[in-house]
Amino acid sequence: MRGMSRDFVLGVDLDGTCADFYGGLRPIAAEWLGVSADTLGTEVSWNLPEWGVAQAPGGYPKLHQFAVTQRDLFRVLKPMPGAPQALRRLSEMGVRVRIITHRLLLKNFHRVAVQQTVDWLDGHDIPYWDLCFLADKAAVGADLYVEDSPANVEALRREGHPTIVFTSSTNRHLPGPRADTWDEVFRMVVQRLDQEP
Repeated sequence: MRGMSRDFVLGVDLDGTCADFYGGLRPIAAEWLGVSADTLGTEVSWNLPEWGVAQAPGGYPKLHQFAVTQRDLFRVLKPMPGAPQALRRLSEMGVRVRIITHRLLLKNFHRVAVQQTVDWLDGHDIPYWDLCFLADKAAVGADLYVEDSPANVEALRREGHPTIVFTSSTNRHLPGPRADTWDEVFRMVVQRLDQEP
């Protein structure tokens, strides 16, 4: 961090990284499926086959639509423990926080998803300079990424972008560097800053 001559950009994913996506979706999925939330395990893999979502009419896209448009999913998610605090501290240190999320999954619901996202970020006092909605996270550039999606981590690393895996049940097979908590993310980012010219 010695005399950073430019902004250090931290590319931060939201769902599963800053926001407890599966924890928030679980009771909504239970309601949508007509089952008890206790029957939906907390250890899940990508696309939620453990919950039987694919077999329900409309599959995951319909669950996602219901969760966002009828239950305000992106507004009511709880933050991952320590995420807002760590991002505030990093921002105070001069890190440019760039939120990069692929929440625009469904046509015709972009306004709702964007508004809920802004409300959530502001409501939890999470600092950010940039808010990017796109699938190709490398396209907007960052010096370091924090991500939980296995596909995104692999794509970023394949293109040579340093990426911290934020641990979840979906990505335990990926090699490090990884962080299990936001305290660990904070320490790893500070270490990286100390290496900057």
